[in-house]
Amino acid sequence: MTTKMKTRIPASLAKAGLTIALLIAAPLARAQAPAAPAPSRFLGTITAIGGDTLTVKTDADGERKVEVPGSAALRRIAPGQKDLSTADTIQFSDLAVGDRVLVKLDPDAPSGTSQALQIVAVKQADVALKQQKDREDWQRRGVGGLVKSVDSAAGVIVLTSGTGATAKTITVHTTKTTMLKRYAPASVRYDAALPAPIDAIHAGDQLRARGAKNEDGTEIAAEEVISGTFRNISGAISSVDAAGSTLAVKDLATKKLVTIHITGDAQMRRLPDFVARLLAARLQGAANGAGGGGGAQSGSGGGAGAGTAGSGQRSGSGQWGGGRGDPQQMLSSAPAIQLADLKKGDAIMVVSTDGATDVTAITLLAGVEPLLEAPAASQSLLNNWSMNSGSGAAEAAAQ
Repeated sequence: MTTKMKTRIPASLAKAGLTIALLIAAPLARAQAPAAPAPSRFLGTITAIGGDTLTVKTDADGERKVEVPGSAALRRIAPGQKDLSTADTIQFSDLAVGDRVLVKLDPDAPSGTSQALQIVAVKQADVALKQQKDREDWQRRGVGGLVKSVDSAAGVIVLTSGTGATAKTITVHTTKTTMLKRYAPASVRYDAALPAPIDAIHAGDQLRARGAKNEDGTEIAAEEVISGTFRNISGAISSVDAAGSTLAVKDLATKKLVTIHITGDAQMRRLPDFVARLLAARLQGAANGAGGGGGAQSGSGGGAGAGTAGSGQRSGSGQWGGGRGDPQQMLSSAPAIQLADLKKGDAIMVVSTDGATDVTAITLLAGVEPLLEAPAASQSLLNNWSMNSGSGAAEAAAQ
């Protein structure tokens, strides 16, 4: 005898046991159960405003549209602030594209609609101001370099920074209150860095720290430390993929082809020929102390005026220092370039994320043919520059 399954489970059967009831009801549950409830709140950035509706690009699952009724509570806080008791009340008209918002949805909103119960906003202008202040603070109270040693028990990290006459050793002191962060894999973004213990820091890593420094900058009581393991690549470009924003380079050290991804965070510059020759001469110890005019004169008109010889670079005040400038500053003064400015056969030096055959560029220098004659010293120069030159990887950003 067959029995048709009814859409309603008798009460007596339900009492027979939860397991049996679930087994019998399972087909109906799959067919009739509503979708999993949407998150009751989301965080993101406003991308559009129309009428009383916000379009928000969320940090988790794409774009969301939400209606903002007049009854919604709208508050404004400063970047990094967590206590809403001091937050300012704002109007819907105060919101703007680019603002960061935390949206709490109204659970009693009509079915099929998404309405805000509360919005907590961080204004884009406030974020930009905090970023600027953070950048200035990192420049004023920050240090950077390559990790020489780590004493986890004592909380002490020793760095080497600079090259030539500017080289020095810096001792970084950390405590339990020091904020320790590590760049995320394949990322050079400060705001994507993750908390990590001091044990995660290794010799050879790049590291930035900010805090109270002693008079000569050789010791710092760190309030914040960010570190990462990066790779040095030197070689000639084998191919350029403009559509994919990548370069293929045969690394001189490993003799292997490496794909280098170029993102908006990458800092890319091209050294004028006379500057590359000057730096190479210094690194090879053949520039007579500070470099004098000898290195600067190679392939140019010589001295500070060489900056105008066929390169259009600034001179007069000694932008290139006539051979006497800080090598880090000389690198930072080189003209910025784009991916479109590079071509097959160009020699480049890159500091990138760690990886065997697929990496992301942090710092890229072109016009480095003379520097490749002293690759070890040149990479040390590039490493220190990438941590101290204001690149996207080294700078603090609002969270």
